[in-house]
Amino acid sequence: MHIDDQTYQRNGKTYRRALLRNSYRKDGKVYHDTIANLSKCSQEEIDVMKFALKNKNALTALNIPGEKVQTRQGMIVGAVWVLYQLAKRLGIEKALGRRKEAKLALWMVIAAVIGSVSRLSATRLAQSHAACEVLSLDGFCEDDLYGILDWLDENQNKIEDRLFKNRYKNKVPNLFLYDVTSSYFEGDKNELSEYGYNRDGKKGKKQIVIGLLTDDEGYPVSCEVFRGNTKDPQTFKNQIDKVAKRFGIKKVTFVGDRGMIKSAQISELSAEDYYITALTKPQIEKLLKESVFQMQLFDKNICEVIDKDIRYVLRRNPIRKKEIRENRQSKLAAVKKLCLKKTQYLAEHPRAKVNVAKREIKELIDKLKIDKWVSVHAKSRNFSLEINDIELKKIEKLDGCYTIKTNLTAAAVSKETVHDRYKSLAEVEWAFRTMKTTLLHLRGIYVRKANRTRAHVFSIMLAYMIAFELRRLWREVEVTIEEGIEELCSLCATEVVIGNLSVQTIPRPRATGQMLLEKADITLPDAIPARKATVFTRKKLVEERRYSVKSKY
Repeated sequence: MHIDDQTYQRNGKTYRRALLRNSYRKDGKVYHDTIANLSKCSQEEIDVMKFALKNKNALTALNIPGEKVQTRQGMIVGAVWVLYQLAKRLGIEKALGRRKEAKLALWMVIAAVIGSVSRLSATRLAQSHAACEVLSLDGFCEDDLYGILDWLDENQNKIEDRLFKNRYKNKVPNLFLYDVTSSYFEGDKNELSEYGYNRDGKKGKKQIVIGLLTDDEGYPVSCEVFRGNTKDPQTFKNQIDKVAKRFGIKKVTFVGDRGMIKSAQISELSAEDYYITALTKPQIEKLLKESVFQMQLFDKNICEVIDKDIRYVLRRNPIRKKEIRENRQSKLAAVKKLCLKKTQYLAEHPRAKVNVAKREIKELIDKLKIDKWVSVHAKSRNFSLEINDIELKKIEKLDGCYTIKTNLTAAAVSKETVHDRYKSLAEVEWAFRTMKTTLLHLRGIYVRKANRTRAHVFSIMLAYMIAFELRRLWREVEVTIEEGIEELCSLCATEVVIGNLSVQTIPRPRATGQMLLEKADITLPDAIPARKATVFTRKKLVEERRYSVKSKY
């Protein structure tokens, strides 16, 4: 790290430039990261900083006339620096822009990866992490971040377009994965929340529906928020229009699950568009009856049938077959356990009614959805189960079987490629798990307005872009992303104070932290400026103003 102090002439005038920079060599070339612009500092301030950098390893031992050197714990710098460098590398910073709103939006994205998704928690996080120093931010409070949500929503399309152009400069993708999820609310005041099919298993909770469009690798391209009662297929048309009109792509292949791309959605595709989806169990049974394909074709090896320009890729997954049958037997065991419990209860309580106990057993059978092949009978206050073997065999016939449907020609892609592309939807499922539970914690959504709800989800998608990259970079490291972030959060700067001036030097990280940095190909600077930015929570700000008014009078 050094101070690049130079003078230059322009239009007959002499100007001075003083930049705090970190220089490093990569692939035989020298690169410079500008940390701060010191051009407005006085000559004395610049000289002190030059002196501090020159003697950074022995500042406390120096005898500086008239000045006392002190050291104290600085801000947490490791996580912020790494995530900021990744945001620059992925083009997120460039897509957001350089304005103050863009910097605050970028901080919300970085804070989400660290673990704070609400505006209040992101503000508190900036009080201990080097957000202002790394991002060159002035003071702010959570009210400023709420305002940034409005700005993010207004500019989401522009930001997504810039990110798309930055990532796919030379080769535009022609295959997209699309899926939806839902996120529930504890309250009921959100403008987009409605009752609908709740994927979180939270009955009686309002929710929103979130659609995520990714490329074939699972890297996010765009997200969209719908009302909580929107059905999955109804969200698909928006994605077709988005890819064609905004991204300007023709001859696109969409991959969606069996509940997403149905006949109505297929009819909305243009003649140049293609799809890959799967059939439901009733659809498979219908095609079996019509002899389009036969049961013998379902095997662990992939098989293909072509009918009227539609290709059906068939397979039976033996592992999934085993899981389904074990799950079915587990349900049966639960009912048997309840029968035994109720039989024992009736024996110990002569006045207890058999019909009441039988009804409870029947309710469990219905709840587990095994009523087609299991029935309960009572005889002499004893319960027994009857298994309908014929019906059970009909149900077991398609265990582990699935059929993928596409209009892609065999000359364009092989049946193995069609199969693998559909299985790639697991990447979108991984994205939803990361965004909702394991790392980014999209819930809770502490906003009510529709535009801020959309912006909150969009900021989480931007954070997932960084998480996706960390997953790739740390794939060979025996730590999770969460553990890696926690390790980086343990790296604090040391603030060196010389009189009225201070600078934050960064110590060498531990072995694990150094390994994570090397895998990410990121170098920590030797020091960062000690900005005196003030980050307040609203409560603290009100208290400060109240104290100021009391002092005045």
